[in-house]
Amino acid sequence: MNRLLVVIFTAIVLDAVGIGLIFPILPSLLQDVTHAGNVAPYIGILTALYATMQFIFAPVLGSLSDRLGRRPVLLISLAGAAINYLFLAFAPSLWMLLLGRAIAGLTSANVSVATAYITDITPENQRARRFGLLNAMFGVGFIIGPVLGGALGDYWLRLPFIAAAVLNGCNLLLAFFVLPESRTPTREKIDLAALNPLQPLRWVFSMKSLLPIIFIFFILSATGEAYGICWALWGNETFQWNGLWIGMSLGAFGICQALAQALLPGPAVKLLGERGAILTGVASSCVALTVLAFATQGWVVFAIMPVFALGGIGVPALQSLATRQVDESRQGQFQGVLASSVSLASIIAPLVFSSLYFVVRAEWPGAIWLSVVVIYAMSVPLVLGLRLKKPVAVPAI
Repeated sequence: MNRLLVVIFTAIVLDAVGIGLIFPILPSLLQDVTHAGNVAPYIGILTALYATMQFIFAPVLGSLSDRLGRRPVLLISLAGAAINYLFLAFAPSLWMLLLGRAIAGLTSANVSVATAYITDITPENQRARRFGLLNAMFGVGFIIGPVLGGALGDYWLRLPFIAAAVLNGCNLLLAFFVLPESRTPTREKIDLAALNPLQPLRWVFSMKSLLPIIFIFFILSATGEAYGICWALWGNETFQWNGLWIGMSLGAFGICQALAQALLPGPAVKLLGERGAILTGVASSCVALTVLAFATQGWVVFAIMPVFALGGIGVPALQSLATRQVDESRQGQFQGVLASSVSLASIIAPLVFSSLYFVVRAEWPGAIWLSVVVIYAMSVPLVLGLRLKKPVAVPAI
């Protein structure tokens, strides 16, 4: 069992590394292929395209994994990721970069399949802990990705993509030889309706009891986008941080989050229950964000990191609770929809937070963190209203 988890978690780390490694080299890469002085619009297009492809294909891959099995879908997506990174390494023009990044978003949608796989092989009383490990692996990937991308990009701008292709190729071989199928596929006939990415969403909206879970996932995912959009700008304008200090603060944040999500969700759920763990995570994040909003010294950011880290226990507890909302035959489909809600937040939230920061930066840059607190607060009544129930059979799409 541990061997299977290692393979799945390795795939998750590589997905996160692939997302993160492009950020340090993206401006230089776009200047290289477009010869434009201002590449910010192109960065926005690439980011939105990646998230859009995840939004479209996460429910499709999740639904296909219910019918065909988790293993073949994972293997195909890993193979596609390896080929895509090689494609990006040698793409000479903007349209080829756009195509490659779109394919990268498609292949990274295998997270929904990996989540369903973990659900298949994990007893209910251990799911919160293992989902915490899954999120910790994401944290590790997001720490490694930018560092690796920046270091390799100093030698050659395209080298990070080649490294990612090699890593994904190794992971494909590992999964092919080690990873068995986790459940018996339904082998239902696949028709065109099953490949419609909006069909699973219509299925969810037909099950009104699932909507609060979907909205909570969306809210928590949206708040997480604020850090990537505003952190560097806020640190520079509030504390006059240079790139080194911004990198150190982000690294400290990532490390604390990874440790908290790896070690705390299981004990927190046992002590507080799933609802209590979610609310504790939200409250911890809100306290830390409020402190950041009023901070005038940089050391305060590092001092509040342990409280920030406690915010990481909420999502694994929510994931564990979500798995009990549908029966085993629809886990892949449901996990795909949840992944789509995360991707939808990744499309919308950056536009919202960048606009808000533009409004508040002149008078009070820290006010951006209070806006995040307000959005967090929207999740509280939804969490309090959740019904903790056993899985029920749901209609097929």
